[in-house]
Amino acid sequence: MRKALLRAALVAATAIATPVAAQQTAEQQLDALDARITRLEDLNQIETLQRTYGYFVDKGQWTQLSELFTVDATLEIGGKGLFLGKPRVLEYMQTAFGPDGAKEGMLANHMQFQPIPDISADGQTGWIRSRAYVMSIGGWGLPLYENAFRKENGVWKISRLTGPFTMYTNWEGWGKNALNNTWPDKFDPPPDLPPSTVYLTYPAYYIVPFHYPHPVTGEVFRPETAEAGAYAGPPGSPEQQRWANTGRWVDGSQPIAEPPRN
Repeated sequence: MRKALLRAALVAATAIATPVAAQQTAEQQLDALDARITRLEDLNQIETLQRTYGYFVDKGQWTQLSELFTVDATLEIGGKGLFLGKPRVLEYMQTAFGPDGAKEGMLANHMQFQPIPDISADGQTGWIRSRAYVMSIGGWGLPLYENAFRKENGVWKISRLTGPFTMYTNWEGWGKNALNNTWPDKFDPPPDLPPSTVYLTYPAYYIVPFHYPHPVTGEVFRPETAEAGAYAGPPGSPEQQRWANTGRWVDGSQPIAEPPRN
């Protein structure tokens, strides 16, 4: 409707005074302008969706949070492993963190910062790189999201949420007590698949692959692929050894590789 109205106004204003060739050029410019407006609207909607996820986490609004996801979405937070499908997203949240709703004495602020959204050329797929600062009764945390989105019937939804923690600590702070990456067997429910990437948190480091190329050079940023040493299970355990061989994302090319499914 917006495009039709703009086109009608533009054609009416130029039809008398300009030749056909100029009108066609104006039509092309209008198409390009409409595409740019749509892209900006999509970028804004993806960023709003990411921020809304954080607000729902704040007060344990798990059912509403799950409605942000596509039916076939995947969720991977910390080193817990992969949860497949929208129902499992809800099960994970309600089992790991309790029933829906804010609770007295509960603090789990999930503040969103530094979003960099992108949209595919066809306007149907999106990505965002975004950092969260977690302030909870358990301590402080810094997950870095590289999420994917899909447009379904004109509505953007999360199709993949991936949030590796770069740092987690108790209230004493990261200068005194930086905690290791979460072990998948630490709490229920168990994941559907092992972690797609095995890594350690601060003071070790893991460079989360970028979904976008360098904004100036256009080159794909390829982080180091050597082992940084991470423990999906207790160090030296058979489980840790098995999951240490799980497939890894090895570069920052777009789109990010699919998680292993077998």
